[in-house]
Amino acid sequence: MALYEARDFLFCGMCGTLLSFHSLHHASCPLCGFKRPAAEIEGRETTYTITAEDIRRELKIEPFVVIETAPTHTEEVQRAVVNESCPQCHHPQLEYYTKQLRSADEGQTVFYECPECRHKFSVNT
Repeated sequence: MALYEARDFLFCGMCGTLLSFHSLHHASCPLCGFKRPAAEIEGRETTYTITAEDIRRELKIEPFVVIETAPTHTEEVQRAVVNESCPQCHHPQLEYYTKQLRSADEGQTVFYECPECRHKFSVNT
């Protein structure tokens, strides 16, 4: 028996709508009025599996983003430099690096740090 046949008893035989169980004697279709005798349904079992992804999609929740921590070793990471002034101390150059924090079809986030006053800020591009 195919999987869809195993669950056919839950749906209307005329229009395919999910049957409502408002009576002890039959299940009825709320759309067209089709009725299925309770004897056809009694004793049958069906299961339903839901995943965390299904719940997130239903509630329109974005997946959690794990932000990596800075390396714990003492090596100094060399960053690129851009000729833009710091918004806080007006130093003429800023160090920067980029990271993909959002989905792949959106731009990267650029993280800036002033080498003079250590002011940090980011820009989503």
